[in-house]
Amino acid sequence: MPHTTPHTHLADRAVIRLSGEDVRGFLQGLVTSDVSGPLPVWAGLLTPQGKALFDFILWADGDDLLVDCEADQADALARRLTIYRLRRPITIARDATLGVHWAPDGVEGVPDPRLAALGRRWIAPVPGGESDAPARWRAHRLALGVTEGVAELGQDKTLWLEANARELNGVSFTKGCYVGQENTARMHHRSKVNRRLVVLPLGDGATVDFRAAYPDLGLGVAFRRVETLDPAALPAWLAAAIAA
Repeated sequence: MPHTTPHTHLADRAVIRLSGEDVRGFLQGLVTSDVSGPLPVWAGLLTPQGKALFDFILWADGDDLLVDCEADQADALARRLTIYRLRRPITIARDATLGVHWAPDGVEGVPDPRLAALGRRWIAPVPGGESDAPARWRAHRLALGVTEGVAELGQDKTLWLEANARELNGVSFTKGCYVGQENTARMHHRSKVNRRLVVLPLGDGATVDFRAAYPDLGLGVAFRRVETLDPAALPAWLAAAIAA
């Protein structure tokens, strides 16, 4: 059993459990990443136009799948998945006994599927006590230029590739159809990503030009045209993608 303490518990994340008949096949036709192979993977649920609605990490638990998602969005995500379920014998519900855990290093869990430098992540029982992990995780993640969640990605605002999904292993171009696949594939094959979500210094403290601002860190998430970005001010993983 992985080690769990309040110090590792991302209390602002929740776990949704999908159980029943062929849950992998169900999600395979909905989400951006390939869930037929090894997990965890980072994935998105998009609009038919290819814009992000929810992002999450998918885990295997026997024949069940676990969705590691924002706690504030868990109920909305479960409802959205239920709409697509139709008459399939699948149960979709929060599992309040389990929580998401994170550490910047160590041996617990597995490397974050987006970027190994993000640290290690695992699913385990919810511990008691206050947790400081969400604040430490946010600072670590933003320092690496990685965005996530509705506040940063928006809902129906940002095309999935504009959220750097290709660079962060959040999309498969070989698995077949999923919601929003047509526009996402078209952008990929045309190499046409004109805007990007980026993490930038707040500078003089102004926050009006940022989608999400974190004054305590001096950082904000902005949506910028690629030609206005200075590669030297970006993390290496994103600078390389823009320069390519």
